[in-house]
Amino acid sequence: QVQFVESGGGLVQPGGSLRLSCAASGFKFSSFAMRWYRQAPGKEREFVAHIPNAGGSANYADSVKGRFTISRDNAKNTVYLQMNSLKPDDTAVYYCKAFTLGYWGQGTQVTVSS
Repeated sequence: QVQFVESGGGLVQPGGSLRLSCAASGFKFSSFAMRWYRQAPGKEREFVAHIPNAGGSANYADSVKGRFTISRDNAKNTVYLQMNSLKPDDTAVYYCKAFTLGYWGQGTQVTVSS
């Protein structure tokens, strides 16, 4: 059974940092590219970042480029999202997903507010 467990969210002030983690199970993690998405209240879910199955060159949404970094540890079946210089517009529920699998986790809430 494919599962994703996201963690690391919370309340942070503007300009602060958070590191999200996503533990994956139920499939061969090292064979799949991974992505982070987010969904703000009243908005559609949107793409945030993508990392190939072996790591390396990542892609980001323009809104987070230069502030967020996606990484992965295939030995731990875990993908990470380091978020720096957070803004109120980054407030959302963050989800990880295997690029070509149709499963979602519960997400982790990130709130950026003073």
